[in-house]
Amino acid sequence: MTSYMWNVPEPLDTAEVEVTCGARIILRRHGNSDDPRLVLSHANGLAAELYYPFWRLLASRFDLILYDLRSHGWNPRSELRHQNIATFAADQELVRRGVERHFGAKPAVGVFHLVSALAALNQESPGQGFEALVLFDPPLYPPNGDPQAAEVLWRRLRTQARFRRDRFATREEFAEDFRRQWMFELVAPGVPELASRALLRTAGNGGGGPGGGGYELRCPRLWEAHSLQYAFAYSLEPELSRLACPVKVIAGDPTFAFAFMPSTELEGIVGFEYDFIPNTTHFLPLEEPAECAATMVAFLEKEGFA
Repeated sequence: MTSYMWNVPEPLDTAEVEVTCGARIILRRHGNSDDPRLVLSHANGLAAELYYPFWRLLASRFDLILYDLRSHGWNPRSELRHQNIATFAADQELVRRGVERHFGAKPAVGVFHLVSALAALNQESPGQGFEALVLFDPPLYPPNGDPQAAEVLWRRLRTQARFRRDRFATREEFAEDFRRQWMFELVAPGVPELASRALLRTAGNGGGGPGGGGYELRCPRLWEAHSLQYAFAYSLEPELSRLACPVKVIAGDPTFAFAFMPSTELEGIVGFEYDFIPNTTHFLPLEEPAECAATMVAFLEKEGFA
């Protein structure tokens, strides 16, 4: 097994934001506070710290603000009934305002992956308040696509989340389980070990260890599954007239089966600037972080932001 280890540094600063229905989200600041600002979040069931191999490459030239989706990562658990795409979208606008309130107002770019990207596109005016959006493999289907096929895909992902193993005796056991999952087979060296720290917390009674204890998922499997209910209804590409800023889509390899719909339905994203990273799935920031960072920075330089 690999001994490669990613050590996430302590944030320069933190702040707490109250979002929809009283949930709390903890903001963390990394990078250089004098540089242009990026606001980053993650995919359903994961956490911003898991993306460290990606965002560490940006820390020398950007002011990085990280946050986890409600009930994920650093955040306390909120009510299950509020765990959905609509709430994520509402939270995202309150997070953006909270970033400005706590860290000062300045131009910023939103950098989002999968479900957080979907939340960004379901704002009333997507990109409002940002200079640009960079969206990694947003799960969209085109206006002329088959909504029934989209719902089948979301139902499959929801079922997988609902029956995911969520208790482990040790972090090493989780890392081995993570490594064996086919959807993560292409992740960069050290990511399974990083996941064992970013995605787990110490469990109470009934945990994975003898007599209780052990570790459990920070975002419980029922919360992860609930987030995907009715997700197909939010997966339609927004009208171009609603976009408030330039949007860059960076997708997985369209020749791979495990890449989301922008990768396979190119006619459905003609309104976005589009690139894909060869030999990646829709977990591309965890698989080819350097390529993802370079492609994103090239776009930001073209837009005059970096």
